Amino acid sequence: MASRKKYLFIFLIIFILPAVAFTAEKQKQQFPLKAALVVDSDSGKILYEHNADKLVQLASLSKILALYLINEDLRAGKIHLSDMVKISANAVHTGGSKMLYQEGTEARLEDLIKGMAVVSANDATVAAAEYLAGSVNKFVERMNAKAGEMGMSHSYFVNPHGLPDPRQLSTAHDMLILTRHYLQRFPDMLNVHSLQYFRYNFVNRRNRNILLKECPDVDGLKTGYVRVAGYHLIATAKRGNVRLIAIVLGAKNPRARADQTSKLLDQCFRINGDQRPNSLIGS
Repeated sequence: MASRKKYLFIFLIIFILPAVAFTAEKQKQQFPLKAALVVDSDSGKILYEHNADKLVQLASLSKILALYLINEDLRAGKIHLSDMVKISANAVHTGGSKMLYQEGTEARLEDLIKGMAVVSANDATVAAAEYLAGSVNKFVERMNAKAGEMGMSHSYFVNPHGLPDPRQLSTAHDMLILTRHYLQRFPDMLNVHSLQYFRYNFVNRRNRNILLKECPDVDGLKTGYVRVAGYHLIATAKRGNVRLIAIVLGAKNPRARADQTSKLLDQCFRINGDQRPNSLIGS
């Protein structure tokens, strides 16, 4: 009896466990993203879904909510694109991607918006937040209040720019809610998000969303990256009368982020009826 158990144990070690490990690795390769979601923008119909409720650090995708609040105040007439915004020391010393403003100088609000949307500039984001709310903390309070109002029940914001913070979390599903609201209320912002370059102070700054150049249907929206979460992209594309939103979270590098988003969009445009491409990634 003991001998049979011994042989069974050896069989388990040699054959079964490696097979299980291989299957797990194969599944990981088939889904090289932390989360993904593709929907029809108008109807909200889900065309593809993977880990849509997984909590992930948002990185610069947080700027979409910041831009939402800016556009809300613009529409209400509280601020104007021509407003001159003073750049604080706090904005200048914010890390990450920057426009490289000088402390005490002024920038047009319109240029801050382009810096946020195209260049993902953190200094522009802080300057805009301080202008709208008086301080970054008060602006973040507005962000969380707006997220709650929209029904983003799994999201929490600590800063407006998305620099790493383990508390700043959201899900693909919540970011879909935000993106649909944003595009429906402020569709003209696609004229900004679709810019491949933003020229400021005689310097051309490139949009990190390389699908704008590679895919003629793509006209937005926002990239993001933090080391702990990987590379993110919320992309929107239109073919005919159909607009899709693709949310890709946690790709391993910028090239994979672009390729996987492009693949999801292309195949989801092609599917018919209720047919769902559950094995798109890695197929």
